Amino acid sequence: MGAAKVMAKDLVRTRKHVEKMYRMKTQLQAVSLRIQTIKSQAAMMDAMRGVTRAMVRMNNTINLPALQQIMVEFQKQSEIMDIKEETIGDTMDDMFDEEEEEAETSEIVNQVLDEIGISLGSELVDTPAGERVQVKSATQKRTATPAAATATATAEADADQELQARLDNLRKD
Repeated sequence: MGAAKVMAKDLVRTRKHVEKMYRMKTQLQAVSLRIQTIKSQAAMMDAMRGVTRAMVRMNNTINLPALQQIMVEFQKQSEIMDIKEETIGDTMDDMFDEEEEEAETSEIVNQVLDEIGISLGSELVDTPAGERVQVKSATQKRTATPAAATATATAEADADQELQARLDNLRKD
């Protein structure tokens, strides 16, 4: 039995040594990770140092007041160019589109009138062309005779009825 005890003690010691080796391996891995982290931080620090030097050189070469003056001048010239471009565009539009718009407008009006069955020459003969109609002032209307007011109201009613009849006739078509 003594040999069994010695072997059991040896087994216990071996298991403890294996356990210690695993702990040491884990600790070494942790140290290795820390070293990698420190190396990464050192590389980051070197990169930041390089970027900082580049930024310092750029800041030393840039003259801020001159840059502001250039930007103000650029903005002013850009606005002048926009105004000129807009003026030229408007002039060109006015020059070329006016005749086309007039022709297109009259074509659309004729098309609409043809669709509703109105001949432009026959229906609009009764309209006054360039004549001025005198409108009585409010004081003249008050002094008008009751008979004249009745005649005016009757004429307006007749005109309204005629227009309504024409509208009804167009709706039927």
